[in-house]
Amino acid sequence: QVQLVESGGGLVQAGGSLTLSCVASGPTVSRYAWFRQAPGKEREFVAAITWSASTYTSDSVKGRFTISRDNAKNTVYLRMNSLKPEDTAVYYCALGCSGYECTKSYEYAHWGQGTQVTVSS
Repeated sequence: QVQLVESGGGLVQAGGSLTLSCVASGPTVSRYAWFRQAPGKEREFVAAITWSASTYTSDSVKGRFTISRDNAKNTVYLRMNSLKPEDTAVYYCALGCSGYECTKSYEYAHWGQGTQVTVSS
């Protein structure tokens, strides 16, 4: 029943900014998370936000990325500032964590199709 659709990816120069969006259909009373995956690498946790708006951000993006949500719109956002070439990846929205730490991809039941973010030097 749950579907997630990401948007907002694109090409940006190092130091620039992008905002990603993820719109959900179906039940959304749970935490959202953003993951990213570069070619040949494992899917990496980026950030998560609970229904009550508590946020968690990985060390690799802390201070640069901000996650937020609008429950009325069933939408989660990822504001990315000071982008670096190493941020280049496909970014995925996830929903439905069945664990308690919720920083591993296998803990999430629902995934979007991903949106490409490319940061040039």
